[in-house]
Formats: sequence, C-alpha cells, structure tokens
Amino acid sequence: MGKSTDFQWGTEAMSGKECVSFKVMLVEDDEGFRRSLASLLTSRFPDILLDEAANGTEAMEKVESFLPHLIFMDIKLPDQNGLVITRRVKALHPEIHVIMLTSYDFPEYREAACESGAYCFLPKGSSTAEEIEKLVEGLCAKCTA
Repeated sequence: MGKSTDFQWGTEAMSGKECVSFKVMLVEDDEGFRRSLASLLTSRFPDILLDEAANGTEAMEKVESFLPHLIFMDIKLPDQNGLVITRRVKALHPEIHVIMLTSYDFPEYREAACESGAYCFLPKGSSTAEEIEKLVEGLCAKCTA
C-alpha cells in the first residue's frame, strides 16, 4: 500500500461558483491523499455531494447507489486496477466522467486511461488545486446545466 501522504492545496472557498447537487466520488486507497482531496473539493465547492471508496469493490457498489457525476480514480488499488474499474463504470454509466489521478505518470498509463474511457489523466505529484478546480467547475457546469 505505500505510505500515506498529506497533500496541501489552497482551501479558499469558491465565490459565486456553486455546484449544487453535483456528485463526486473519490476512489483512492491512500487515506491521507483521499482526505486531502476531499478537503480541497469541499472547501472550494461546499455544495457538492461527496462519497469515497478505498478499493474497487467498494467503488462499484457505491457507483450504483450514489451515481456520481465525476469520479477521481486511482490506478493502483488493493483489489482491482482503476483502469479496469473505469471501463466497467463507463460501460454501465457512460455519462459518468472519470479523472485518473495517480502517482504513476507514464505515457503507457495515459494511453491506457484514455482507452478506458477516462475524461483526463492527472499526476498526483504535479497537479495543482487550480487544475483540479477548473476541471470540476467545467464538469459541474456541464452536468448540472
């Protein structure tokens, strides 16, 4: 599993940019990273609905009950590969957007993420709060319009 890392992103709330009823799921086995990303999202988008899963089995169960608009998906999970889960999610719910967010920034993973139906690929180590914010804002506007 690797060690838990707390990432620090800015936490100023969004002003005038609301994502009411926008559902986001975090599929990430690193609890520290999952908490940091959840904190970033809820501080910048206080009206989003958020759910979390620590593995692929839990993710698939929650996808069916929660029906998120957006999933942040780690590639390496303890029980299943995030790329495989993304394919399953997209086959069942093509309207769900999946953002691959992983420590493994390799060209072959980027290509595999695209082939799996992921909306985009963000490396954990170099993605900024602003990048994540812009992606969420754009998808929120598109999905809740």
